[in-house]
Amino acid sequence: MSPRNQSAETIAAPHPRETISLYGHAAAEAALLTAYKSGHIPHAWLIGGVQGIGKATLAYRMARFVLANPDPASAKVQEAVSLQVDAPYPVARQIAAGSHGGMLTLERSANDKGVMRSVITVDESRETISFFGSTAAAEGWRVCIVDTVDELNANASNALLKILEEPPARSLFLLVSNMPSRVLATIQSRCRKLMLRSLATEEVIAAAAEALQIDPSDQALREAAETAEGSVAHTLTLMGGEALGLQQRTTALLDILPQLDHRALHALGDALPLNDRAALRTVIETIERWLSARLRDDELQSDLPRLARFAEVWEKMGKAARDTESFNLERKPLVFSVFGWLAEAAA
Repeated sequence: MSPRNQSAETIAAPHPRETISLYGHAAAEAALLTAYKSGHIPHAWLIGGVQGIGKATLAYRMARFVLANPDPASAKVQEAVSLQVDAPYPVARQIAAGSHGGMLTLERSANDKGVMRSVITVDESRETISFFGSTAAAEGWRVCIVDTVDELNANASNALLKILEEPPARSLFLLVSNMPSRVLATIQSRCRKLMLRSLATEEVIAAAAEALQIDPSDQALREAAETAEGSVAHTLTLMGGEALGLQQRTTALLDILPQLDHRALHALGDALPLNDRAALRTVIETIERWLSARLRDDELQSDLPRLARFAEVWEKMGKAARDTESFNLERKPLVFSVFGWLAEAAA
Protein backbone atom coordinates (compact mmCIF):
# COMPACT_ATOMS: atom_id res chain seq x y z
CA MET A 1 0.00 0.00 0.00
CA SER A 2 1.40 3.41 -0.92
CA PRO A 3 1.73 6.04 1.84
CA ARG A 4 -0.90 8.24 0.18
CA ASN A 5 -3.50 5.49 0.51
CA GLN A 6 -2.80 4.71 4.14
CA SER A 7 -4.89 6.31 6.87
CA ALA A 8 -3.50 9.34 8.65
CA GLU A 9 -3.48 7.34 11.87
CA THR A 10 -1.01 4.79 10.45
CA ILE A 11 1.52 7.27 9.07
CA ALA A 12 3.75 8.60 11.79
CA ALA A 13 7.41 9.31 12.29
CA PRO A 14 9.45 7.01 14.51
CA HIS A 15 9.62 8.25 18.09
CA PRO A 16 12.43 10.82 18.48
CA ARG A 17 14.29 8.44 20.79
CA GLU A 18 14.54 6.04 17.82
CA THR A 19 15.46 8.70 15.26
CA ILE A 20 19.18 8.90 14.52
CA SER A 21 19.24 11.46 11.69
CA LEU A 22 18.65 15.19 12.11
CA TYR A 23 17.86 17.55 9.26
CA GLY A 24 18.22 21.30 9.03
CA HIS A 25 19.49 22.23 12.49
CA ALA A 26 23.27 22.19 12.11
CA ALA A 27 23.69 25.52 13.92
CA ALA A 28 21.67 24.39 16.93
CA GLU A 29 23.56 21.10 17.04
CA ALA A 30 26.86 22.96 16.87
CA ALA A 31 25.80 25.17 19.80
CA LEU A 32 25.15 22.10 21.97
CA LEU A 33 28.36 20.39 20.91
CA THR A 34 30.48 23.49 21.51
CA ALA A 35 28.98 23.98 24.97
CA TYR A 36 29.68 20.35 25.86
CA LYS A 37 33.26 20.52 24.60
CA SER A 38 33.89 23.52 26.84
CA GLY A 39 33.39 21.40 29.94
CA HIS A 40 30.98 24.00 31.32
CA ILE A 41 27.72 23.18 29.57
CA PRO A 42 24.62 24.85 31.05
CA HIS A 43 22.65 22.30 33.02
CA ALA A 44 19.30 23.18 31.39
CA TRP A 45 18.30 24.02 27.81
CA LEU A 46 14.96 25.22 26.49
CA ILE A 47 14.66 23.95 22.92
CA GLY A 48 11.86 25.87 21.22
CA GLY A 49 10.16 26.10 17.84
CA VAL A 50 7.01 25.14 16.00
CA GLN A 51 5.68 21.62 16.25
CA GLY A 52 7.17 18.80 14.20
CA ILE A 53 10.52 20.32 13.17
CA GLY A 54 12.87 18.07 15.14
CA LYS A 55 13.17 19.61 18.61
CA ALA A 56 12.76 16.33 20.47
CA THR A 57 14.94 14.58 17.89
CA LEU A 58 17.73 17.05 18.68
CA ALA A 59 17.21 16.55 22.42
CA TYR A 60 17.55 12.77 22.15
CA ARG A 61 20.53 13.22 19.83
CA MET A 62 22.25 15.29 22.52
CA ALA A 63 21.33 12.78 25.22
CA ARG A 64 22.83 9.90 23.22
CA PHE A 65 26.06 11.81 22.64
CA VAL A 66 26.53 12.80 26.29
CA LEU A 67 25.75 9.33 27.63
CA ALA A 68 27.98 7.70 25.02
CA ASN A 69 30.81 10.20 25.61
CA PRO A 70 30.77 11.10 29.31
CA ASP A 71 34.13 12.92 29.31
CA PRO A 72 33.88 16.24 27.44
CA ALA A 73 37.67 16.58 27.54
CA SER A 74 38.28 13.28 25.73
CA ALA A 75 39.91 13.35 22.32
CA LYS A 76 36.83 11.74 20.80
CA VAL A 77 34.59 14.55 21.98
CA GLN A 78 37.06 17.31 21.14
CA GLU A 79 37.44 15.96 17.60
CA ALA A 80 33.70 15.41 17.05
CA VAL A 81 32.02 17.49 14.35
CA SER A 82 28.45 16.44 15.17
CA LEU A 83 26.37 14.75 17.86
CA GLN A 84 26.00 11.60 15.75
CA VAL A 85 25.83 8.29 17.63
CA ASP A 86 25.04 5.43 15.27
CA ALA A 87 22.07 3.13 15.92
CA PRO A 88 24.12 -0.03 16.67
CA TYR A 89 25.94 1.71 19.52
CA PRO A 90 24.80 0.24 22.89
CA VAL A 91 23.71 3.62 24.28
CA ALA A 92 21.61 4.29 21.18
CA ARG A 93 19.92 0.89 21.47
CA GLN A 94 19.22 1.40 25.18
CA ILE A 95 17.73 4.87 24.69
CA ALA A 96 15.59 3.64 21.80
CA ALA A 97 14.27 0.90 24.08
CA GLY A 98 13.75 3.32 26.98
CA SER A 99 16.03 1.25 29.19
CA HIS A 100 19.10 3.44 29.77
CA GLY A 101 19.69 4.04 33.47
CA GLY A 102 21.03 7.55 32.89
CA MET A 103 18.00 8.75 30.95
CA LEU A 104 14.60 10.01 32.14
CA THR A 105 11.82 11.27 29.88
CA LEU A 106 8.82 13.24 31.13
CA GLU A 107 5.94 13.11 28.68
CA ARG A 108 2.19 12.61 28.73
CA SER A 109 1.19 9.08 29.60
CA ALA A 110 -1.99 7.00 29.69
CA ASN A 111 -4.09 6.70 32.82
CA ASP A 112 -5.33 3.43 34.35
CA LYS A 113 -8.05 3.21 31.69
CA GLY A 114 -5.60 3.56 28.84
CA VAL A 115 -6.70 7.14 28.03
CA MET A 116 -3.91 9.62 27.30
CA ARG A 117 -3.70 12.28 29.99
CA SER A 118 -4.06 15.90 28.91
CA VAL A 119 -1.03 17.04 30.95
CA ILE A 120 2.18 15.81 32.53
CA THR A 121 1.27 15.31 36.19
CA VAL A 122 3.09 16.38 39.32
CA ASP A 123 3.73 12.73 40.27
CA GLU A 124 5.53 12.22 36.96
CA SER A 125 7.51 15.43 37.42
CA ARG A 126 8.55 14.32 40.89
CA GLU A 127 10.28 11.33 39.32
CA THR A 128 13.17 13.73 38.73
CA ILE A 129 13.82 13.84 42.48
CA SER A 130 14.44 10.10 42.84
CA PHE A 131 16.15 9.94 39.44
CA PHE A 132 18.71 12.64 40.19
CA GLY A 133 19.02 11.57 43.79
CA SER A 134 20.06 8.02 42.96
CA THR A 135 23.59 6.83 42.38
CA ALA A 136 24.99 8.12 39.10
CA ALA A 137 24.92 5.79 36.15
CA ALA A 138 28.11 4.15 34.95
CA GLU A 139 28.45 6.92 32.37
CA GLY A 140 28.43 9.52 35.12
CA TRP A 141 25.67 11.69 33.62
CA ARG A 142 21.94 11.95 34.24
CA VAL A 143 19.88 13.38 31.37
CA CYS A 144 16.20 14.39 31.60
CA ILE A 145 14.13 15.25 28.52
CA VAL A 146 10.77 16.97 29.04
CA ASP A 147 8.63 16.56 25.90
CA THR A 148 6.94 18.98 26.11
CA VAL A 149 7.34 21.45 28.96
CA ASP A 150 4.15 23.13 27.63
CA GLU A 151 2.17 20.13 28.92
CA LEU A 152 3.32 20.33 32.54
CA ASN A 153 0.47 21.31 34.84
CA ALA A 154 1.13 24.03 37.43
CA ASN A 155 2.21 21.66 40.20
CA ALA A 156 4.41 19.67 37.84
CA SER A 157 6.09 22.89 36.67
CA ASN A 158 6.84 23.85 40.26
CA ALA A 159 8.23 20.40 41.03
CA LEU A 160 10.54 20.63 38.01
CA LEU A 161 11.58 24.14 38.98
CA LYS A 162 12.83 22.93 42.35
CA ILE A 163 15.31 20.52 40.78
CA LEU A 164 16.34 23.11 38.18
CA GLU A 165 17.15 25.57 40.97
CA GLU A 166 19.59 23.17 42.63
CA PRO A 167 20.75 20.79 39.89
CA PRO A 168 22.98 17.87 40.87
CA ALA A 169 26.44 17.65 39.35
CA ARG A 170 26.66 16.15 35.86
CA SER A 171 22.95 16.61 35.23
CA LEU A 172 21.46 17.81 31.95
CA PHE A 173 17.88 18.96 31.34
CA LEU A 174 16.57 19.29 27.78
CA LEU A 175 13.15 20.97 27.80
CA VAL A 176 11.22 20.84 24.53
CA SER A 177 8.62 23.54 23.88
CA ASN A 178 6.29 24.37 20.99
CA MET A 179 5.62 27.79 22.52
CA PRO A 180 8.67 28.77 24.61
CA SER A 181 7.42 32.29 25.33
CA ARG A 182 4.58 30.76 27.36
CA VAL A 183 6.89 28.69 29.59
CA LEU A 184 7.06 29.91 33.19
CA ALA A 185 9.48 32.82 33.45
CA THR A 186 11.15 31.16 36.44
CA ILE A 187 11.88 28.07 34.34
CA GLN A 188 13.02 30.14 31.36
CA SER A 189 15.48 32.04 33.56
CA ARG A 190 17.22 28.81 34.51
CA CYS A 191 17.67 27.59 30.95
CA ARG A 192 19.82 28.50 28.00
CA LYS A 193 17.42 29.07 25.11
CA LEU A 194 17.94 27.34 21.78
CA MET A 195 15.36 28.32 19.17
CA LEU A 196 14.94 26.11 16.08
CA ARG A 197 13.69 27.43 12.75
CA SER A 198 11.10 25.80 10.53
CA LEU A 199 12.65 23.48 7.98
CA ALA A 200 13.04 24.26 4.29
CA THR A 201 10.92 22.15 1.94
CA GLU A 202 13.88 20.06 0.74
CA GLU A 203 14.86 19.33 4.35
CA VAL A 204 11.30 18.26 5.14
CA ILE A 205 11.25 15.97 2.11
CA ALA A 206 14.55 14.35 3.09
CA ALA A 207 13.45 13.74 6.69
CA ALA A 208 9.99 12.47 5.78
CA ALA A 209 11.33 10.21 3.02
CA GLU A 210 13.69 8.59 5.51
CA ALA A 211 10.89 8.15 8.07
CA LEU A 212 8.58 6.58 5.48
CA GLN A 213 11.37 4.74 3.67
CA ILE A 214 10.22 6.02 0.28
CA ASP A 215 11.90 7.78 -2.63
CA PRO A 216 12.44 11.52 -1.95
CA SER A 217 11.28 12.19 -5.52
CA ASP A 218 7.77 10.89 -4.70
CA GLN A 219 5.37 13.56 -5.99
CA ALA A 220 2.84 13.03 -3.20
CA LEU A 221 5.59 13.59 -0.66
CA ARG A 222 6.62 16.86 -2.29
CA GLU A 223 3.03 18.11 -2.36
CA ALA A 224 2.62 17.32 1.33
CA ALA A 225 5.96 18.92 2.26
CA GLU A 226 5.16 22.11 0.35
CA THR A 227 1.90 22.40 2.32
CA ALA A 228 3.29 21.50 5.74
CA GLU A 229 4.99 24.83 6.54
CA GLY A 230 8.32 23.35 7.55
CA SER A 231 7.00 20.53 9.74
CA VAL A 232 8.04 16.91 9.17
CA ALA A 233 5.34 15.63 11.51
CA HIS A 234 2.66 17.51 9.61
CA THR A 235 4.01 16.25 6.30
CA LEU A 236 3.61 12.68 7.50
CA THR A 237 0.06 13.43 8.61
CA LEU A 238 -0.78 14.96 5.23
CA MET A 239 0.52 11.86 3.49
CA GLY A 240 -2.43 10.07 5.03
CA GLY A 241 -4.79 11.56 2.43
CA GLU A 242 -7.85 13.02 4.20
CA ALA A 243 -5.69 15.25 6.39
CA LEU A 244 -4.90 17.56 3.48
CA GLY A 245 -8.57 18.29 2.93
CA LEU A 246 -9.10 18.99 6.64
CA GLN A 247 -6.18 21.40 6.64
CA GLN A 248 -7.52 23.23 3.59
CA ARG A 249 -10.99 23.57 5.13
CA THR A 250 -9.54 24.83 8.41
CA THR A 251 -7.26 27.28 6.62
CA ALA A 252 -10.19 28.65 4.61
CA LEU A 253 -12.03 29.40 7.87
CA LEU A 254 -8.95 31.05 9.36
CA ASP A 255 -8.50 33.22 6.28
CA ILE A 256 -11.87 34.97 6.74
CA LEU A 257 -11.49 35.79 10.45
CA PRO A 258 -12.92 37.69 12.25
CA GLN A 259 -15.89 36.64 10.10
CA LEU A 260 -17.39 33.21 10.82
CA ASP A 261 -18.96 30.85 8.31
CA HIS A 262 -21.28 28.85 10.54
CA ARG A 263 -22.26 26.42 7.81
CA ALA A 264 -18.59 25.63 7.14
CA LEU A 265 -17.95 25.27 10.88
CA HIS A 266 -20.78 22.74 11.14
CA ALA A 267 -19.31 20.84 8.19
CA LEU A 268 -15.83 20.85 9.73
CA GLY A 269 -17.21 19.55 13.03
CA ASP A 270 -19.08 16.79 11.19
CA ALA A 271 -15.82 15.78 9.49
CA LEU A 272 -14.23 15.00 12.87
CA PRO A 273 -15.73 11.71 14.06
CA LEU A 274 -15.29 10.37 17.56
CA ASN A 275 -12.26 8.11 18.05
CA ASP A 276 -10.46 9.73 15.07
CA ARG A 277 -7.68 11.45 16.97
CA ALA A 278 -5.60 12.02 13.85
CA ALA A 279 -8.32 14.16 12.25
CA LEU A 280 -8.70 16.25 15.39
CA ARG A 281 -4.94 16.75 15.65
CA THR A 282 -4.79 17.89 12.02
CA VAL A 283 -7.29 20.69 12.67
CA ILE A 284 -5.74 21.77 15.97
CA GLU A 285 -2.20 21.75 14.57
CA THR A 286 -3.33 23.81 11.58
CA ILE A 287 -4.78 26.41 13.95
CA GLU A 288 -1.66 26.29 16.13
CA ARG A 289 0.55 27.05 13.16
CA TRP A 290 -1.71 29.95 12.20
CA LEU A 291 -1.57 31.29 15.75
CA SER A 292 2.19 30.83 15.90
CA ALA A 293 2.57 32.94 12.75
CA ARG A 294 0.34 35.66 14.25
CA LEU A 295 2.34 35.72 17.49
CA ARG A 296 5.58 36.18 15.56
CA ASP A 297 4.18 38.89 13.29
CA ASP A 298 6.10 42.17 13.65
CA GLU A 299 2.95 44.29 13.37
CA LEU A 300 1.19 42.36 16.11
CA GLN A 301 4.23 42.66 18.40
CA SER A 302 3.45 46.36 18.76
CA ASP A 303 -0.20 45.68 19.63
CA LEU A 304 0.16 44.16 23.08
CA PRO A 305 -3.57 43.81 23.86
CA ARG A 306 -4.20 41.80 20.66
CA LEU A 307 -1.02 39.80 21.27
CA ALA A 308 -2.29 38.89 24.73
CA ARG A 309 -5.69 37.86 23.31
CA PHE A 310 -4.10 35.49 20.78
CA ALA A 311 -1.82 34.04 23.45
CA GLU A 312 -4.86 33.43 25.66
CA VAL A 313 -6.64 31.64 22.80
CA TRP A 314 -3.57 29.39 22.37
CA GLU A 315 -3.75 28.33 26.02
CA LYS A 316 -7.54 27.87 26.09
CA MET A 317 -7.53 25.89 22.86
CA GLY A 318 -4.71 23.64 24.03
CA LYS A 319 -6.52 22.70 27.21
CA ALA A 320 -9.88 22.25 25.47
CA ALA A 321 -8.34 20.11 22.73
CA ARG A 322 -6.52 17.90 25.23
CA ASP A 323 -9.72 17.40 27.22
CA THR A 324 -11.69 16.62 24.06
CA GLU A 325 -9.13 14.04 22.99
CA SER A 326 -8.60 12.53 26.43
CA PHE A 327 -12.31 12.07 27.16
CA ASN A 328 -13.30 11.47 23.51
CA LEU A 329 -15.84 14.31 23.53
CA GLU A 330 -17.88 15.54 20.57
CA ARG A 331 -15.68 17.60 18.25
CA LYS A 332 -18.17 20.16 16.97
CA PRO A 333 -18.48 22.16 20.24
CA LEU A 334 -14.70 22.46 20.30
CA VAL A 335 -14.62 23.73 16.70
CA PHE A 336 -17.22 26.42 17.43
CA SER A 337 -15.56 27.44 20.70
CA VAL A 338 -12.10 27.78 19.18
CA PHE A 339 -13.25 29.79 16.18
CA GLY A 340 -15.38 31.97 18.44
CA TRP A 341 -12.30 32.76 20.54
CA LEU A 342 -10.26 33.42 17.41
CA ALA A 343 -12.89 35.77 15.99
CA GLU A 344 -12.94 37.80 19.21
CA ALA A 345 -9.13 37.98 19.27
CA ALA A 346 -8.90 38.95 15.61
CA ALA A 347 -11.59 41.62 15.77
